[in-house]
Order: sequence, then structure tokens, then C-alpha cells
Amino acid sequence: MSAEVLLGTERLRLRRFTVGDVDNLVGLDADPEVMRFLTGGEPTPRETVRDEHLPRILARYDHTPGLGRWAAEDRSTAEFLGWFALDPSDDGAEAELGYRLRRAAWGRGLATEGSRALLRHAFETVGVRRVWAQTMAVNARSRAVMAKTGLRYLRTFHLHFADPIPGTEHGEVEYELLRSEWPPSAPGTR
Repeated sequence: MSAEVLLGTERLRLRRFTVGDVDNLVGLDADPEVMRFLTGGEPTPRETVRDEHLPRILARYDHTPGLGRWAAEDRSTAEFLGWFALDPSDDGAEAELGYRLRRAAWGRGLATEGSRALLRHAFETVGVRRVWAQTMAVNARSRAVMAKTGLRYLRTFHLHFADPIPGTEHGEVEYELLRSEWPPSAPGTR
């Protein structure tokens, strides 16, 4: 039985995660470069993925229909590439855009392609009022994806961590797009 597909783009298929995706998620989070701006390169333990992360992802599908986290696959080969997310606010009126892709998928515009499709879905299908995204200020690649997707820089803020990773001292950044601004007018965002 194939997993439920949320949407497709020219090169991507975004589908629901299943319990069979533990190895995909563990492998993704095992790459130190993928995790560089999240954990300083430390992998997520298999038990954490299996017992905490994946059950939370699966439960969210029924709790907030149309929002959540989806496995990203290459449309032509069905190869697992990573994930995209529209993580809902407590009331479901807003969503946080997220993405994590395998290094082999970097530099091909896939993060932007998937993010644009999710923005369209968030505003035109789900009807959220705001989509935002956050990353470390020093994560230039992720910031570029946010800008190319049509989100605009909102603020820089500083969080305090007991065990900060390199770059934490520069803060975190938040980008956003409101439904009233959809579709964005920046060149190349539609």
C-alpha cells in the first residue's frame, strides 16, 4: 500500500510518512553536514526517531489535516530525498515552513521548489493566515531558500542554549509571508 501523496511538483512527490520511514529519517539525520545548523552535526539517535519524532509526525496528520511533515521523494525514481513541513501553530491558523534534504539533493533548487509548492498549499488549500520559517543567522543556504520562496526577513533574535553550537552567537532569523501578501511579487517566486 503506497503512502498518501499530499502534492507533487515537477521533480518532487511529497507523501505522508509511515512507520517504515525510520531508516530514511535516521540516515538523513546521520549526516553531520545536514545536521550542522541544528545540532552542530550530531546525529539523532534511532530510538529518538522511532519512539518520539515519527509518532509525533504521524499523529499530526489527523490532528491538523493539510498541515504536518511529509517525506520528499524524487518524482521519477521514488528515492527518499528528505522532508518538507508545514508545522501548525497551536490553533492551526499559522504554519512553520521547514525542510531537511539529503546532501545529494542540495544545490539543485529542490528546497525552493518544494517550499513554493507548500506555500501555495498552505494559503490556497488549507487557508492559513501566516507561514514563517526560522534558521540560524549564519545558515546562508537556508536563508536563500526562504527569500527565493517569497518569504521576507522579519527579525533576528537570540536564544540561550546550555550547549550552543558554532554560529549561535549571531542569533536566529525569522522570515514570513502573510496570506494577504500571497502570491508574492518577488521575481521567480511563482
